[in-house]
Amino acid sequence: MEPNPLRNMRRDLLKFAGLGVAGTAAGVLPSALGQMSGQAGAAASTGQPAGVLDVRSFGAGGAGHSLDTPAINRAIETAAERGGGTVYFGAGQYLCHSIHLKSNVGLYLDHGAVIIAADPLPEGQPGGYDSPGPPQPWEAYQDFGHNHWRNSLIWGEDLHDISISGPGRIWGRGLVRSNDPRSRRPAEQRVEGVGNKSISLKNCRNVQLRDFQILQGGWFGILATGVDNLLIDGLTIDTNRDGMDIDCCRNVRIVNCAVNSPWDDGIVPKSSYALGYLRPTENMEISNCYVTGAYQLGTVIDGTWKRFDASAPKRAPQVGRIKLGTESNGGFKNITISNCTFDHCQGLALETVDGAHLEDVTVTNITMRGIVSAPIFLRLGSRLRGPAGSTKTGTLRRVIISNIMCSDASSEYGCIISGVPGYAIQDLHLHNIYIQHRGGGTKEQAAITPPENENRYPGPHMFGPMPSQGFYLRHVKNVSLSEIEISALTADVRPAILMQDVQGADLFHIRTPSASPVLEMHDSANVDALWVRGLKDGAQS
Repeated sequence: MEPNPLRNMRRDLLKFAGLGVAGTAAGVLPSALGQMSGQAGAAASTGQPAGVLDVRSFGAGGAGHSLDTPAINRAIETAAERGGGTVYFGAGQYLCHSIHLKSNVGLYLDHGAVIIAADPLPEGQPGGYDSPGPPQPWEAYQDFGHNHWRNSLIWGEDLHDISISGPGRIWGRGLVRSNDPRSRRPAEQRVEGVGNKSISLKNCRNVQLRDFQILQGGWFGILATGVDNLLIDGLTIDTNRDGMDIDCCRNVRIVNCAVNSPWDDGIVPKSSYALGYLRPTENMEISNCYVTGAYQLGTVIDGTWKRFDASAPKRAPQVGRIKLGTESNGGFKNITISNCTFDHCQGLALETVDGAHLEDVTVTNITMRGIVSAPIFLRLGSRLRGPAGSTKTGTLRRVIISNIMCSDASSEYGCIISGVPGYAIQDLHLHNIYIQHRGGGTKEQAAITPPENENRYPGPHMFGPMPSQGFYLRHVKNVSLSEIEISALTADVRPAILMQDVQGADLFHIRTPSASPVLEMHDSANVDALWVRGLKDGAQS
C-alpha cells in the first residue's frame, strides 16, 4: 500500500491546531477544511488542506540545481497575508539563500524534503545571503556571530507563533563556520553575501522547532536570542560547530534531542549583551538529550556512527557538551538539566565570568563516558566583558548536582570548582556521584598550584593539569559532598579532594582510591567529615 505523503503532516498539524501556527481551528481536521467552500485556489488545485501552501505551487522546483528561495519566500508571505498557515515542503532538494520567517506561519518538511544552503555568490556580485547589517555599539562584547541574525539560511526577527517541523532535513552545505571581519584569517573576513547560521531568531515568542534534522549547521545550527516560550523537541543535529545557542531566552524546553558537535559545544545556554541590554536566560529545562563529539560529520544522521581516527595527527577536539556560558552578562536563573547522556566529549560546564548571577540550577541523572576534560566544571570568574564600568564579578550559587555516572574520563583535570579571590561559589550540593578516570597522576602534578587566571576565557584548560584527581575546590563557601566515589583505572598519587580557601564543607560517605591521599586542605575552615574512608569522623584540620 502506497504511503500517503500528507498523512503525517495532517497528524502533526493537529498538534498545532488552535495555536495560531497551522491556521486551522482547534479540533477541525485539515482534510475536512480542504472540502469547505472558500478555500484558496492553490489548495484546491493541489489537494492540500486549507491553510497549507505547497512551495511547488509558487514555483519551487525542489531539484537541487537552481535557487528556490524566491518561491519559498512568496509562499511564506502569502500565508502571512492570509492570517497564517503552513508552508509545505514535499520530498525534494530546495537550494536556498536566506528564507524569511513570518508570524503565524509554520514550515513543514516532509520525508525526503531537504532545504540546502546554497554556496555564496562570488564576492562583489549582488545577492546571496542577507546582509548581517551594520556594526552595533556593543559589538565588542561577544563574537560577531552573536551580534547578527539575518546572514542565515532561515531567520526571523520580532515574530510570534512560528514553527519548523516535520521529519525532513536542513543542510547547511553552503554556510561558513565563521565570517568575522576581525578575524586574522582573510578567508573568514568576508561579511556580505555569506551565511553562517542554519536557523536564527531574535526577539520572538511562541516558537516550536520539532523533529527535523540539521546537518552541517555552520557557526550555529540554531541561534535563538531574546526568544520567549521556545520549544525544541526531537531534533537531531550533526554539525561542524555549535549545535544550538539559546541566548537571553525565557521559558525554554529542550527535550529529546541528539547533538553531535565535535568541533564546538552541543547545547549552550548563554546570556550575552547582543541585545544591547542585560537579559537573563531563565526558566529553562534541558532533558532527555544526547550530546557527543565522538563521530565524524554526518555519520550520526546517516546511521554509520564513524568515530574519528584516534591516531590521526589532526582530529576534532570532541567538545560536544552542555555548557552554561561563556557569554554571561545577563545571567542564568531557574535551570534544570536532567536525564542526559554525554559521550566522548567535554563535560558539564556552568560558567559566569561577565558579572552576572548564575543561581538556582539543578542537574540530575546524567551519564557520561569518555570525557576528554573535566566531567564537572564550575567557574565564577572576572573576565567582565561588557560596557566599561557596568560590570563587576557576579555570583554562582544555589546549585545541586546529583546522580552523575562518569566512566573512562581523562585524568588530567578531574572536577574543577573555582571562584576567584574575594568571590566564592556558594551553596553547592554534590550528591551520589561516581567518577572513574584513567589515573596516572604523579607527585609532580600533586605539587602544582593552579594559576588564578581571573580574567581568562573560562574552560578546564585555563588552569593546566590539576593537583587533584577527583575534585579541586577553590574559593568556595558552604559546600556538601555526599555519596561520592572516585575510582582510578591506574595508580594515581594525587589527593582525591583538594580544598583551597573553602569555608564550610561537609563530606559524607565518600570512597577514594586506597593508595591516594583522601583530602588536602589549604586556608580552609569548618570542614567536617563522616563515614569517609581514610578520615576520622568530625572536624578536619
